Amino acid sequence: FHPRQQEHGAFFLEANGWERPHWYEANATLVEGRNIPTPNDWAAQFWSPIVGAEAQATRETVALYDMTALKRLEVSGPGSADLLERLCTGKVAKSVGSVTYTLLLDHDGGIRSDITVARLGRDLFQVGANGNLDLDWFTRHLPADGTVQVRDITPGTCCIGLWGPLARKVLQPLTDEDFTNDGLKYFRAKRAYIGSVPVTAMRLSYVGELGWELYTTADQGLKLWDTLWRAAEPLGGVIAGRGAFNSLRLEKGYRSFGTDMTYEHDPYEAGVGFAVKLDKDDFIGKAALERRKADVRRRLTCLTIDDPRSVVLGKEPVYDGERAVGYVTSASYGYTIGKGIAYAWLPAELAVPGTGVEIGYFDRRVEAVVAEEPLFDPSMSRLRG
Repeated sequence: FHPRQQEHGAFFLEANGWERPHWYEANATLVEGRNIPTPNDWAAQFWSPIVGAEAQATRETVALYDMTALKRLEVSGPGSADLLERLCTGKVAKSVGSVTYTLLLDHDGGIRSDITVARLGRDLFQVGANGNLDLDWFTRHLPADGTVQVRDITPGTCCIGLWGPLARKVLQPLTDEDFTNDGLKYFRAKRAYIGSVPVTAMRLSYVGELGWELYTTADQGLKLWDTLWRAAEPLGGVIAGRGAFNSLRLEKGYRSFGTDMTYEHDPYEAGVGFAVKLDKDDFIGKAALERRKADVRRRLTCLTIDDPRSVVLGKEPVYDGERAVGYVTSASYGYTIGKGIAYAWLPAELAVPGTGVEIGYFDRRVEAVVAEEPLFDPSMSRLRG
């Protein structure tokens, strides 16, 4: 996609060794007539009002996102379902076409990663992973009989996120496959041709809008980009960057492993306990979780900030009066909800909606309030439509 991103004036930052667009200067005209507050000088170093315009446009029409920097693994062989069931907290050995959000745990119940597992065949799975540590974890647990193979397919593949309320109007005319809600439900996958490009389509969305992750081989990536863009542009669609993505994911309360949660945290503290199925057969970390579940002393908590200039960046201390009680993980401005957002680790007794705290930002304190999550579309109606 790089030539098209350059043509659209991408401002690149690095992600996993890839150049990844943070916003596109070609979208500068989108800013006109929108209420996009400017953050403080430090937070505005790698920021543009275009970030806010791209986020709002995603919720209004449809946007293309480059998701290629995320690690992709292929797990195959007659023992693959059994291996994944042993490693994952969720039930992943479901029907072909199923996609499962699940966790990898250490033996002490700490979160090693959060992943998506798509069953593309009886003995074929695609895993959306967080990096080489996940590849190492799978490799270390391979059965000695050779019934499972794990392969990093990231370099030979690419991914476009097509998301927004008009996403189906873009995609459906380009394919003979059924992409209606009945034809491909939320958290399901299928193989299809988009124009002349073969793709694996997964109905997932980390921005909280209708749409799909569309995977193809690297040599077909530019063709897929151009095919989608020709269909999206007449509908008012945009190409959007990681700045908008981060704002939108925080409005939905989606966690980022390595930033919001790490090995130090368990699923119940981190707010991802829904991904744990304790009624399934044994998996790594299950016994530890059963002990830890009843004793949650801290929680990953959603905070909102009313002052639009008081955008924090992450890793700042959080105070209850004069007592430092936690720290910020991810933060951004919510361009849909019109407030600053900061996720933070707090003692469980403070993680109650309506509780006021302060965030230490350089030499001052920023007032924040614990909020119910998700902040946007709690009914999930936009994702499931």
